[in-house]
Amino acid sequence: MQSNDARTLLLCAVPAAVTGGIAVAVSAALAGGKGAIGAVVGTLLSVCIMAMGYYVLQRTARQLPHLFQAMGLMLYATQFLLVGIFLAVFKHTTLFNTKAFGLTLLVVTLVWIAAQTRAHLKAKILYVEPEPDDAKKSAPAGSPS
Repeated sequence: MQSNDARTLLLCAVPAAVTGGIAVAVSAALAGGKGAIGAVVGTLLSVCIMAMGYYVLQRTARQLPHLFQAMGLMLYATQFLLVGIFLAVFKHTTLFNTKAFGLTLLVVTLVWIAAQTRAHLKAKILYVEPEPDDAKKSAPAGSPS
């Protein structure tokens, strides 16, 4: 993983984890222990799925850049499907408070997306490869390059 990828991942994960911690505290105060467990599960699910998606997308961008957009679309559909499957499996669970889980999942995911957008806007990533200095010096005088 390149340093800018790791930095972006960190800039996304920290606000999401802080938001999850706040959600756990609020859920524990409002819904008790089951609310806290639901918030923890929602935070973990959101952070894991979003981090996995970011990692896969960055790896695809490096190895198969021509598939980047298609992979991004497929990845977001897969993330949506994984969350849907999790929701369907735990639809009637009594292990945790489902409202606290759902709200935490939504809020942490939105915070991750906002943090990722901010990180990409702040990153100074070159989109054109600069010419090496040797190429400029070796070109004869008066050449079109």
